[in-house]
Amino acid sequence: MQTVLHTADSRGHASHGWLNSYHTFSFAGYSSRERMNFGVLRVLNDDTVAAGMGFGTHPHDNMEIISIPLSGDLEHKDNTGTQAIIRRGDVQVMSAGTGIAHSEKNHRRDQEVKFLQIWVFPNKRGVPPRYDQQTFRAEDRHNRFQQVISPSPDDAGVWIHQDAWFSLGDFEPGAAAEYAIKKPGNGVYVFVLEGDVTINGQPLHRRDGFGVWDTASFSLQADSNAQVLLMDVPMTL
Repeated sequence: MQTVLHTADSRGHASHGWLNSYHTFSFAGYSSRERMNFGVLRVLNDDTVAAGMGFGTHPHDNMEIISIPLSGDLEHKDNTGTQAIIRRGDVQVMSAGTGIAHSEKNHRRDQEVKFLQIWVFPNKRGVPPRYDQQTFRAEDRHNRFQQVISPSPDDAGVWIHQDAWFSLGDFEPGAAAEYAIKKPGNGVYVFVLEGDVTINGQPLHRRDGFGVWDTASFSLQADSNAQVLLMDVPMTL
């Protein structure tokens, strides 16, 4: 087994007044040769957007873009005509493909919105742009992993153009779970949303990231009430 630890306080940080963003991997003004990606996982941004503010319309292409709200309401609009509000419990996917332009803003004028913005390199280029989102029940991830993203529309979760599986888990103190990596050659990047966990002897805390690869499985134990996101992705681009 190989591992890499990215503590919360080692992340890049940008504060623009209306936007407070922490970057696990190199992004915008934060550049680190050692922190470019984890396999096909290219961006993991932990964003807080002030009330009524947001990102204006901007383009993307040939990237799978995933948004996971942690609190508040995020408003999405794109040039395919899609308009949507995503909230805690929702997972949104946008396949940029041949090109798409979109905006994201805080739908509320009385509170901030917190969300994860994640980019994954696709395994197919030049696909038609597409948008999808699903709502997932919190009780279905109590002390276990709930799959929210997969490579197939016939599997659980929202699907993307990559052999990647994302799962969320909410754990009580002392709860434990084993995770089997979905595909040979994949690794898992664990992001601790809240609380404290231990993975194969490594203690992890709020907003720490931990990559695991060259293994078939690993074990997780919750040391407090904890919420985690697992991103099971190919390790080769």
